[in-house]
Parts: sequence; structure tokens; C-alpha cells
Amino acid sequence: MSAVPPFNGVKVFSTTLARDREQMGESITRWIRDNPGMEIVDKVVTQSSDKEFHCLSITLFYRSRAA
Repeated sequence: MSAVPPFNGVKVFSTTLARDREQMGESITRWIRDNPGMEIVDKVVTQSSDKEFHCLSITLFYRSRAA
């Protein structure tokens, strides 16, 4: 009997623009709603910056509900 893998897909949302950071939550919610066959099993939030730019990335790890 084979074990179910913890995840079989990754979706990354990333932006450096302030207005896009403000909309990121809606984008993630829309992606989750549009992909009901995906079960989110983990997430990682990463922020990095330099003198000019601030980058925010949210990485979702998922597996197909059929898996």
C-alpha cells in the first residue's frame, strides 16, 4: 500500500508593488475558489526587501483531492 504524498503541487503568489500586495488576499481566495479539487496542506509566507523594493511571496502547497 502506497502512502499519499504530502503535496503534489505548488502555487506561488508574489509581488513587489504595494497595490498588488493589497489585492493579494483576493487573488489567493479567487484561486482557491476556482480550484476546488485542490486541498491546501501547507503555506509559507516570505518577505524580502532591499533599499527600493519590498517583495511579498505566499507559497501554497496542495494536493489533488482525488489523490
